[in-house]
Amino acid sequence: MEPKEETLATIPEEEEDGDTVIPDVENNPKPTTKDNSSDSSDASDSDSDSDSESEDEAKQSMELQTLQYQLSNEPSNYDTHVQYIKVLRKMGEIEKLRQAREAMNEIFPLTPAMWREWARDETSISTGPEALLGVEKIYERGVSDYLSVPLWCDYLKFVQEYDPSIREFLPDGISKARNLFERAVTAAGLHVSEGSKIWELYREFELDIFCRIDETNLKEKEKQVQRIRSIFHRQLSVPLANSSATLLAYKSWEVEQGAVLDVESSNLDGISSNVALAYQKALEMCNARAHLEEQISRQDLSDSEKFQQYMIYLKYEQSSGDPGRVQLLYERAITDFPVSSDLWLDYTQYLDKTLKVGNVVRDVYSRATKNCPWVGELWVRSLLSLERSRASEEEISTVFEKSLLCAFSTFEEYLDLFLTRIDGLRRRILFSGEVEGVLDYSLIRETFQRASDYLSEQMKNTDGLLRLYAYWAHLEQSMGKDMVSARGVWERLLKISGAMLEAWQSYISMEIELDHINEARSIYKRCYSKRFTGTGSEDICHAWLRFEREYGTLEDFDHSVQKVTPRLEELRLFRSQQESKSLPESADQKEHSVKKTGREKRKSDSNISYEQSPAKRQKHAPQKPKKVHDKEKRQVQNLAEENEGRETKQTVEEQPKKQPIKDAVPGRTKGFTDECTAFLSNINLKATYEDLRRFFSDVGGVSSIRILHDKFTGKSRGLAYVDFIDDEHLAAAVAKNKQMFLGKKLSIARSNPKQRKDSSGERAPTEHAQSHQQTGNAGTSASKESSIETSKQSRGRGDSVQLKGKNTFAVPRNVRPLGFPAIKPKTEEGEDLKPKSNDEFRKMFIKKD
Repeated sequence: MEPKEETLATIPEEEEDGDTVIPDVENNPKPTTKDNSSDSSDASDSDSDSDSESEDEAKQSMELQTLQYQLSNEPSNYDTHVQYIKVLRKMGEIEKLRQAREAMNEIFPLTPAMWREWARDETSISTGPEALLGVEKIYERGVSDYLSVPLWCDYLKFVQEYDPSIREFLPDGISKARNLFERAVTAAGLHVSEGSKIWELYREFELDIFCRIDETNLKEKEKQVQRIRSIFHRQLSVPLANSSATLLAYKSWEVEQGAVLDVESSNLDGISSNVALAYQKALEMCNARAHLEEQISRQDLSDSEKFQQYMIYLKYEQSSGDPGRVQLLYERAITDFPVSSDLWLDYTQYLDKTLKVGNVVRDVYSRATKNCPWVGELWVRSLLSLERSRASEEEISTVFEKSLLCAFSTFEEYLDLFLTRIDGLRRRILFSGEVEGVLDYSLIRETFQRASDYLSEQMKNTDGLLRLYAYWAHLEQSMGKDMVSARGVWERLLKISGAMLEAWQSYISMEIELDHINEARSIYKRCYSKRFTGTGSEDICHAWLRFEREYGTLEDFDHSVQKVTPRLEELRLFRSQQESKSLPESADQKEHSVKKTGREKRKSDSNISYEQSPAKRQKHAPQKPKKVHDKEKRQVQNLAEENEGRETKQTVEEQPKKQPIKDAVPGRTKGFTDECTAFLSNINLKATYEDLRRFFSDVGGVSSIRILHDKFTGKSRGLAYVDFIDDEHLAAAVAKNKQMFLGKKLSIARSNPKQRKDSSGERAPTEHAQSHQQTGNAGTSASKESSIETSKQSRGRGDSVQLKGKNTFAVPRNVRPLGFPAIKPKTEEGEDLKPKSNDEFRKMFIKKD
């Protein structure tokens, strides 16, 4: 056995030649303390050494406690495990050392050096057959983790030395040794640089057997000669380093058997043609790989460079087409790079395609998931490999449960793992000839439930979660034969990801495929008014119409049209508003500059409004007497308009700010103006915004509704303004004038602030709804215009809004209640006009039929 660099306190030391030296405690007793003064200096030195040892022990004990605390908090720390084992080994804590090594191996595979150290420690302190059997198990576990020629050599030497049946060359022992040698040759015999060590040990063992055969037993000797010759021939046919030395050893051995060969040269004279040809081919293969072997063996290369050289070497071996050599090179690379996930993925993929040997592939996957447990794809492939090799449900379930304990980088990896498990259960239940009694659909449902509980919150509104639930609902219907449960799965998904259009569509598709038309229609009715991303809202509306055309009656189709049309109109308006926000930057800048110029003009002459009102023009021009009731109409209308800006804030429902709408005329925008506004009067005082919206639903194009409320009581005043997106919709709305609305005839008129003039330049009488923006009195027009202009600038409705004239929302707040105008009107005789009640004003206000 080779000497150890570190030894346990209770393990005997080893000399350089490998022989164990056991201290003779009886012949070398510990020194005792004497009273004579000649030994005082020795006693002092002994005390000093004892103090030093005590300090070291205390330091090691403290370090041990620290490491134990770190492992209790972080059991997956690889470096802490290694350091903990080293400290225990120095302190000679045999039992704790075993436990520490076992604990580390449960989480990580040990390196070949750690396995060799463990086996040697146990060999040094073990006695008896049971202890030696435990050492053999350690070696078996070690050679299954990584490819290591030195570890195999230690294993072979151990059994030859410590196994009595092998040491005494008993038949059972010889058979056991030969099986072990064949395993070693299969695992490492093709190793170009180190494989010859395995072959040499094999030959030496067979030569020892040959020497123990009786000289008279010629038949047995000849049989053993053929066995040794076969081992030589096999080794010479393998491309290994130092193959020339193997050839010389073979020729020397053949000479001992009576052949006439030149043992001093490497020529092939006298060797059989088959052996010579195999040797020449192996030599050529070895020479072709010499450069590649040199590159991966260089010590001056970085890890990335060495890894790259392995990849080059692997491509070369794969092109040669020898699966055994490719697999061995993968094992060599894995030993040097055990935590490279890319390497394990390549290795397992190669085995799945080429080797397809169940036990071998399963073993590789087991090691792959142990080295790289954070790679979900390795676990998925491992489950598939177990299913291909017809593993038991218990084994598959164990691997699956282990995988769920790993920390993957994405939730999609967990999803893939759950789906793979469900796929396997489905296949084994439906298509397997011999189904275990424990397999039924309840196990699939339980797996779906676990996946849902774990992933629903993290994967909300994702295609992955939709895929999981769609699969679940399908199996509930097809395998579970439970339609109620299938619908329950979809309803559960809608509660989590109801904003996904695809979830609704998939639910509907299932019902249609099963010919459940009424159920599909009810789902459409639930989702057509929902808001989805992109064009999803429009898509679901069109899908409902298409569905009714293909599956419904005429009444069903008409009903869907009635529901969908207003919704599509609303969506169209919303899209147009969004598009207006995203106009090209250059157009925005140009429009901004035009508006800035207009503001500067108004600022330069604060006494002149952007659009001079007719009342201001009339202040300095001759006027003809006008009828009092016309003036009163304008005053009432003005007061109603002036109160609107304040009173709309007291409405039960807040209306969203109206965004600029792109007009049909290029380069022109229209904002919050009255160009497409209808004025409504005689409204039922209980009417709400929704009531008015439904009243105009057949017309469409409603962009906003403003109901006027009393500023003191907050009750409706029976007046409202309705904005439409264009003149066409406004004209259709005005055509509904005098129609019944909540038990009252509704008056509808176009609201137009622009004043029309007759040919003489005087303002012609207009409808009340067309003059509702007049200031009502020329004497106060200038101050009102100034207030209006200030209000326009403070409303902040965006640069794209062009405020012209006197808008109702810009009227100052400090106005008197309805019925008490700011300036008392005069009769034609010059007397003060008495204030009128609301009912009197309403009668004047409504245009008679």
